[in-house]
Amino acid sequence: MPNGLDRVREVARKDKDARFTALLHHVDLDRLRAAYRALNPRAAAGVDKVTWDAYGHDLEANLQDLHRRAHSGAYRASPSRRAYIPKADGRQRPLGIATLEDKILQRAVVEVLNAIYEVDFLGFSYGFRAGRSPHDALDALAAGIYRKKVNWVLDADIRDFFTSLDQGWLQKFLEHRIADKRVLRLIRKWLSAGVIEDGKWSETVEGSPQGASMKPPPGGVRRADASPPTLEPCAGPF
Repeated sequence: MPNGLDRVREVARKDKDARFTALLHHVDLDRLRAAYRALNPRAAAGVDKVTWDAYGHDLEANLQDLHRRAHSGAYRASPSRRAYIPKADGRQRPLGIATLEDKILQRAVVEVLNAIYEVDFLGFSYGFRAGRSPHDALDALAAGIYRKKVNWVLDADIRDFFTSLDQGWLQKFLEHRIADKRVLRLIRKWLSAGVIEDGKWSETVEGSPQGASMKPPPGGVRRADASPPTLEPCAGPF
């Protein structure tokens, strides 16, 4: 698919203080269609129980309607369906399973935002970045240890980071680069959509749901450094 984001990427690379005021027009029908096809057809359905196959039966009409609502402001984010998966330490990791339509739009917006944020990250950052895997991080760590004198390797994690994320500070962080109010409004809708668990809706005043297209997958890649660590933000909009 022809990529209309090259200009955005180039401006972001040259001007680290640039704020982008017109981004939503990049979320066009082609990008929504590609986002749909990139989703896992067997993934669990959200609260509306719409599956990948069912949405695809009238795909073009559905995407055109989604595109119209996203650009007119009529789009409404649906609550996430709460599910849990066990962690290695015996605790339960909460997941927020978005509806298929939310996943499509989120994935398309992520692609646009990544054109900006990808150029901000350093070469030794591997967490949740496109085209990089845990094996790539381990290979880089092994090469660093082999080629340089390394006395220690630091492995650190922030406990419950995504579930305790401050939404206000997240939005302030985004506003350093993103000035398109329509994109910021979409993100606020996803953050405030809430979750449904056992048939009951609850508000999400902090954190962001894991498992949606706007979030890294649970248990994802952590950065592996062979040099003294520096503070480096996780790749992705949030």
